[in-house]
Amino acid sequence: MSRPARAGATVALAGAVAFAYGSLVERRSFVLRELTMPVLPAGSPDIRVLHLSDLHMAPWQHDKQRWVRALAALEPDLVVTTGDNLGHRDGLAGLEAAYDGFRGVPGVYVWGSNDYTGPQLKNPLRYFAGPSRNDDPGEALDVAALGAYLDGLGWASLNNTATRMTIRGVEFEFFGVDDPHRGYDRLDLMDAGLRDGELRDGELTAEGGGRSAVEGSTTWRSDGDIVRIGVAHAPYRRILDAFVDRGADAIFAGHTHGGQVCVPGFGALVTNCDLPRAQAAGQSTWGFGGHSALLHVSAGLGTSIYAPVRFACPPEATLLTLTAG
Repeated sequence: MSRPARAGATVALAGAVAFAYGSLVERRSFVLRELTMPVLPAGSPDIRVLHLSDLHMAPWQHDKQRWVRALAALEPDLVVTTGDNLGHRDGLAGLEAAYDGFRGVPGVYVWGSNDYTGPQLKNPLRYFAGPSRNDDPGEALDVAALGAYLDGLGWASLNNTATRMTIRGVEFEFFGVDDPHRGYDRLDLMDAGLRDGELRDGELTAEGGGRSAVEGSTTWRSDGDIVRIGVAHAPYRRILDAFVDRGADAIFAGHTHGGQVCVPGFGALVTNCDLPRAQAAGQSTWGFGGHSALLHVSAGLGTSIYAPVRFACPPEATLLTLTAG
């Protein structure tokens, strides 16, 4: 065999071994990350937030169901799930097995594109050309049944809306959007939810302590006592900018799978949105308009059933301890 032929065979073998490892081993090697997020007012008690994302659940994925259900033993104060819960038409049955242990724990959620439609076979090389397109939406999933189940757990929808919640004596304002990847985000509806909350609590004040009109729009800034958290599935720049503009102290998102297939020492190759690759997973800072927020992007716990491989990017959940800043 010639030297080029041997080199080609070696590369092919290495690729096959990496694929086998990513599909058979790493895809099931679930990891719990633990981080600190200093966003609470001075004197606040620590608050533990479990961030779950991109389960892409299929009914036969019992190992993933057991692993997620066991996380309830962490006794989080809040669960945040950032979409793509479903990965199959019967995925809700598997999701119930995973999430039932969190019943009664406060939570918030938003939808991702795969909560609406089932997975499809795609050419993975298309992701290098930019975010995936939605020309063929695929099989419709029962997102209404999914919503009814999550509501029954006691979790609140943030799909183009906002809500307030008091956790361990700390007041939070959560706001979020429906899936930005499909263009379902409606900031106008989210803003209406924010305005309703402010009117209810009498917080119509100037910049630095409520909301103020800037160039015909409404800009919110935290008054220092309320912790504001933005939640979305896909962390497109326009959404992150809008959240920071509305006074977010922290932002939670998913969608990227952390790149799913990464290069050791280099990181994610793609994000499937316009988020910089360096921020494809983990905690970073997002700035806009002279303000900034801590951004946590989960690499997620699943994959499409048509792309069942992860490499240098194990499936993860994250336990974030919110502390006084």
